[in-house]
Amino acid sequence: MDRSSGPEQFETVIIGGEPVPAHSDAVVELHERMLGASPARSRHIQVRSGRRVHVIEAGQGPPVLFLHGGSTSSLSLLPLLQRLEGVRAIAVDRPGFGLSDPVHVPRERYRDAAIEFLDEVLDELKLETSALVGSSGGGTWALWYALARPERVRRLVLLGAAPLLPGTRVTAPLRVMAAPVVGDLLARVKPSPKMVVRFMSSVGEKDTIVRYPDLIEALVAGGNDPIASAVSRAEHRALISPFGYRRSLRVHPDELRRLTVSTLLIWGDHDPFGAVKAAQATARLIPKAQLEVLPAGHAPWLGNPDRVSELLTSFVRSGSDG
Repeated sequence: MDRSSGPEQFETVIIGGEPVPAHSDAVVELHERMLGASPARSRHIQVRSGRRVHVIEAGQGPPVLFLHGGSTSSLSLLPLLQRLEGVRAIAVDRPGFGLSDPVHVPRERYRDAAIEFLDEVLDELKLETSALVGSSGGGTWALWYALARPERVRRLVLLGAAPLLPGTRVTAPLRVMAAPVVGDLLARVKPSPKMVVRFMSSVGEKDTIVRYPDLIEALVAGGNDPIASAVSRAEHRALISPFGYRRSLRVHPDELRRLTVSTLLIWGDHDPFGAVKAAQATARLIPKAQLEVLPAGHAPWLGNPDRVSELLTSFVRSGSDG
């Protein structure tokens, strides 16, 4: 599907006898407006499970698959995607976010389900190998995949602290959002631009998010989208217990020592999910890792789009045969 496709393309469909609801009109309209003003292209792919996955593509060159963080979509990565040169950037809306179809988030199989999703996406895109770039929770998915399928990952880039890494922690707002009763009550509150700025302030990006009014609108629309908000709550509860990140999902140091993929960590110096010392410890554990610390919170590309683009492009292309 190209970006000129209208909202009728996103109506409820039946897959395997099960109805798949449409995302809200506001979400669709934001995508059309933001992508209409961007060189990036938008389309859906249909993976083996029958679900539709929305992707945003830009540029030509070696493939680089981007995975956004929680409670957002690939639109959050547009400031970065449109600055990259010499790579084929493919930003994937994870299930239920952006314009992708939702799936059940299985708490007991959450990690396996993430790996299976990326298998399906890479297969449908006909990519035997790709560089993987993940922001926040998308970084955790990318890391899980690199550990499970190192032969398919040419380079790994983590943008901001990836939850579940050693030394990372759950912020207070996320702990509240993951709580069964309080989280359900909060879900009834309609997000506003002011609330989005307040939340971004809690992750160290108050001064940067205001530079992107369209992105604030996209976060508001996503927060008001019943599909995305339900998947977001389920994802938080799969990851977070009343005591922090679930022990069964944490990435253990021994796993990082076995990681064979060359890895770049781009970390904010005031990222509330993990201090710089956590980034340094992670970089020491991964055999082929390098760390870049930037003046940023949890989304380092928002305040440093040119520098992150330069670091990412150089790192990815250094591991390409093309």
